[in-house]
Amino acid sequence: MRAGVIVSSVGLGATILMLLMTTVVRGPDVEGFVGGVGLGVVTFFIGLGLLLNALLFTRPRKGIEDHSSDARAQNLLDAGYAPPQLRSSHEAQVRSPTTSNLAQTSGSSVTEQTTQHLKSNR
Repeated sequence: MRAGVIVSSVGLGATILMLLMTTVVRGPDVEGFVGGVGLGVVTFFIGLGLLLNALLFTRPRKGIEDHSSDARAQNLLDAGYAPPQLRSSHEAQVRSPTTSNLAQTSGSSVTEQTTQHLKSNR
């Protein structure tokens, strides 16, 4: 729409300027300004075409849905949320073992001594 207004304004301005110049200039130079009037009119109608296209045939852009009420509700839920309390290290050892609390044996790495159990058929 903006481009249509700009182009039609330029065309109208050029047409008016060329018409004023044809009244001032006499002689063989008038033909050049009359041609300029024609170009100004063509430019004006191109701008009108762009403007009409924007007004009649262009679909409006889709707006972004308003989710502000959902965001406010989530903020209220988050305000009342208390994260679970972490247990002390003593309670963690008593209740359930973690990978850091597993039995420590020599050669307890997954990759150590795995080839001794493989059969050699070569």
